[in-house]
Amino acid sequence: MSKTVSALIVAAGRGTRAGGGLPKQYRPLKGEPVLRHTLRALLSHGALRDIQVVIHPDDMALYKAVTAGMPRLRPPVLGGDTRSASVLNGLEALAADAPDTVLIHDAARPFLPPVIIDRLLEALHHAPGAFPALPVVDALWQGKEGRAAAPRSREGLYRAQTPQAFDFATILSAHHSAEEPADDDVALAVAQGIQVAIVEGDVCNYKLTTPQDFARAKRETKMDIRTGNGFDVHAFTKGNHITLCGIDIPHSHALLGHSDADVAMHAITDALFGALAEGDIGQWFPPSEAKWKGAASDIFLKKAVERMAVRGFTITHIDCTIICEAPKIGPHSAPMRQRISEITGIDLDRISVKATTSEKLGFTGRKEGIAAMATATLVKL
Repeated sequence: MSKTVSALIVAAGRGTRAGGGLPKQYRPLKGEPVLRHTLRALLSHGALRDIQVVIHPDDMALYKAVTAGMPRLRPPVLGGDTRSASVLNGLEALAADAPDTVLIHDAARPFLPPVIIDRLLEALHHAPGAFPALPVVDALWQGKEGRAAAPRSREGLYRAQTPQAFDFATILSAHHSAEEPADDDVALAVAQGIQVAIVEGDVCNYKLTTPQDFARAKRETKMDIRTGNGFDVHAFTKGNHITLCGIDIPHSHALLGHSDADVAMHAITDALFGALAEGDIGQWFPPSEAKWKGAASDIFLKKAVERMAVRGFTITHIDCTIICEAPKIGPHSAPMRQRISEITGIDLDRISVKATTSEKLGFTGRKEGIAAMATATLVKL
């Protein structure tokens, strides 16, 4: 049985060193607040069940505006006077429906690569705690009155990052037992004899602390353009209509499938999942599960669109080609495009639905079924 994983984001600080007026977690970055980027980075990992955010009492309105429309967020809880107190408040809120594992993350680390979460969850098979870190590579000096005083060895030294991952019951107990605040949860755990593993961090997973960090983030941000392809086939069976792109079309046969067998919408959905590198329909909606029997395929496409939005992508174009001898697709192309537009939220002039034959060759040429292929382009600024 797989373990449940929740994230706890500490967002109750004021972030005054970053400047800019607003607390740094609410400052804009690439057109959206930092916290929204951070939440999206966590939500993009398939293992995450939900997120608990700890906020400052003065920030409720800001928080609601930033998180509007985001899935799997628990109601926020208020932070305490110290980071440790804020984490404890968040842990106690999670305890009502406790996960097996908790990832405690800084709100101001918006560039978290999903592979770090993979490494942390793997490490928790062997220790009750784990955190990402980078080895210190620069020379270390102790200074005095603005002058170099003495060198210090960097051997065995690491720069800690978040999220810091723990067995939930273990870290909650450690917080209850702690006698004084700690700089981070690793320090608190180690002080109580809890083993905490170190996994490889990532230079991209830096914390926004100063104005220079925000300037760096703006310099390093690049457009992410992705293209995905989808292909699907369904055979004909007895019936009197087929469904393509959500539109019912009268026909001498129906299409055979576990769901409604909408071969065109399946191809489009797989193109989106492919662009995201998140598998295919069969992984998200296994045909072995009875609940998907006869399901409308817009459920599948809406999930792909949700995943796209959570990860910060926008669809810029969809092109679908339906391959069949019959029925004629042309008369139905406009309502098909309209339906895809309604589900994806993109303009009609960015959606193409067209058809071709296979010149009477192969199974489509023999009128044994219909094939469809699709290409989708996604962009993240």
